Formats: sequence, structure tokens, C-alpha cells
Amino acid sequence: MFDAFNALGLSEHDGQIYAALVAAPQSTAADLAARCGLTSQQGGKSLSRLAQQGMATRAPVDRDRYLAVAPDVAIGTLIGHREAELRTARAEMHRLMDAFREASRFTDPASSVEVLTGGEAIAQRIEYLQDTSAQQVRGFDCPPYVQDVQDAASYLTRLRRRLKDGVRFRTVYDREAVAWPGRLENEILVGAQDGEEARVRTTLPMKMIISDDRMAIIPISIGDSVLDAAYVIHPSALLQALDGLFEAEWDRAVPLQVAVGAEPGLGEPDADHRKLLGLLAAGLTDESIARSLGWSARTTQRRLQALMRELGATTRFQAGMSARERGWL
Repeated sequence: MFDAFNALGLSEHDGQIYAALVAAPQSTAADLAARCGLTSQQGGKSLSRLAQQGMATRAPVDRDRYLAVAPDVAIGTLIGHREAELRTARAEMHRLMDAFREASRFTDPASSVEVLTGGEAIAQRIEYLQDTSAQQVRGFDCPPYVQDVQDAASYLTRLRRRLKDGVRFRTVYDREAVAWPGRLENEILVGAQDGEEARVRTTLPMKMIISDDRMAIIPISIGDSVLDAAYVIHPSALLQALDGLFEAEWDRAVPLQVAVGAEPGLGEPDADHRKLLGLLAAGLTDESIARSLGWSARTTQRRLQALMRELGATTRFQAGMSARERGWL
């Protein structure tokens, strides 16, 4: 028992006094010292430390007597502090490893790729990546997942905190992720309302998460099993290729609100929009479209902008992809 107290930062004497106080409430320092085979001075010092740590309190009537704070509160608080210290230490370890790899990558190419095994290790590294990103976090989201049931509340809490820090989050979800039971309502739409930029593709080439331009995590194998092994990609040509892959898929993806039918005005296109879509799909320029339809350049621009707003697109390519997703082409 006392080894467990030592692991939480309590001295052996403090652990003895606390355990004795739990068994004998309303005891004095002298009583507890006698029960533990300590001097009165040792018992008094231990009680003072326990009181400072919130593990013991004076009795309300006789101030020379003490009561133990409930173990689930007292020891639970110590465990929480130690877990926070371990998380900080783990984050510092990862930071130093990043610095180590950056310093050695020109002499040791193997340091550009790291292998993680086990769902817990992968989840911890993803949390570290999200917590330490300076500019943006980008990702492809599709099954399988690290855990059978994702901790949506924890993710959303981290997302909100990092968005407040000014970090941009961009995620492309595939159709299976959107259709995963409960994910759309409880996580994806909530995250989008908080500020995550979300788009949808019918299929994605892999799962992936990228932090700034310094790190990416991708699965080692692609399949239907729970993710339990992954590559961590550090600055290299491979990381640059993954960066380009994300941006290409992002450009092809449909905005989330359009994909799930939550955007207003998503009925069938009118005749003018159908004509525009056909001419855009044929690759005509604005000038050619205006001539073909007998419109002025200004009218053509106005109607093109209205069509792209309705499709939730910022480029012609996105407009075409969105129109295909909705069966307009």
C-alpha cells in the first residue's frame, strides 16, 4: 500500500498517517503517531502536509482532532496530478524526439519514418499532434478507427481549445464516416459548428492526419480491422507528397453542409443553371458561355457566382464535383 502512496508523491510517514486517520477518524496527532510507531513531532508534520494537500482536515468541534478526506477524493486528486505530470512528460519526450529526428534526418534517412504499434500509442500520438500544431491540422477521416467507440467529447473539447488558439482544422470525411452510427449528429456537425472546416468525398485513399508541415500519421495497412499500427512521417519528400494529396482531395471534396443536405436552396437547378452546368462541364470560358447563351459578361458572372454559392463551391472544379454528387450532371 505504501509503495502506491510513494508513487503518488507521498512519503512513507504521510501515507501511514493518512491510512491510520481513515481507520480512526477524530484522532489527534499524538494518537496517530502512536498507532504508526512515530514520534508526536513526526505525526504532527505529516498531518500538516496532509492538510496542505487536501487529504486531511481539522474536526469542526475539537480543532486538535482530525478527519480524513474521502480516499476517492484525496487519492483521486493525487492521481490526477500525477497523470497531468505524465502527460506533460510524454509531450516533452515527443518534442525532443521531433528535434532529434530533425537534427539527424540528413545523416540518417530512416529517422524520417517511425512505426507505432497499439491503439493506445497511436491515440496518444494523435493527441500530441493536435495539441502541438501551430497553424493547422488536416485529416482524412474514414473507418477503421483506433478504438471501436471514439471519445467524441474529448475530441470536441480539444478541437474547441485549439480553435481558440487560432489553429485551423480541415477534415475530409468519406461517406462511411458520415454514415457511422451517431457520428454525424454527435461529432461531425458539432465540430463544424465550432469552426472545423469539413468536406465530404465518396471515398478516400486512406486515413491520415497532418500537423502543419512537420508530421503526418497514416495507417500501415488498409482494411476493415481496427487500426493498431501506423507510420509517423517526419519532414521528408514523403511528407510533402502527403501534403499534396490532402490538398488535391480537399479541392475535389464537397462542403459538409451541401453533402448532408443541410444547406438551404438545394432543390433541382433551374433551366439557366442547367445550361451553365452543361457549358462548364464542357470546359467553356466565361466569354464563350456569355456568347453561347446571349448573356452579357456581367449577367454571366452574376449567374455563375449564384450557382457556385448554391453548390457551396469556390472553384469551377468543386462546382462540377458538387453537381455530380447531387445528380445534377
